Amino acid sequence: MNNIDELKNTGLKATLPRLKILEIFQIGKQRHMTAEDVFRVLLEERSDIGLATVYRVLMQFEQAGLLNRSNFESGKAVYEINEGQHHDHLVCLDCGKVEEFYDAEIEKRQHDVADKKGFAIADHSLSIYANCTKTDCPNRPATPGRNHQHS
Repeated sequence: MNNIDELKNTGLKATLPRLKILEIFQIGKQRHMTAEDVFRVLLEERSDIGLATVYRVLMQFEQAGLLNRSNFESGKAVYEINEGQHHDHLVCLDCGKVEEFYDAEIEKRQHDVADKKGFAIADHSLSIYANCTKTDCPNRPATPGRNHQHS
């Protein structure tokens, strides 16, 4: 299925901004993106799509089920393609990089806890915030005078 068909299936017209933004998520190197990240890519590509349009399209894509939105500790909404498979997130507090993971034991334990408390989980979101322990982390911003060694 091509992007035009994918948009039509959600009831959205295949406008140039929508097609371009969907393409950024599909072929971009970065899986989790804020509206500003998307806008930056558009600027690099010399596109004339404005930031307000980016926000509007991301909201439409979320409502249509094309994208999932998460609000990590940064307070900014982060979007990713909705592939229909549940996963949780590990968020680096040093650089903001987001890694996805799925752990069957964690999923089972969450349901066990909910059952014991008299709940049936309808949906959940797990985000683990951590500091990178890789000394050669390629995503860590170069901050002069900052010591990353643990004592």
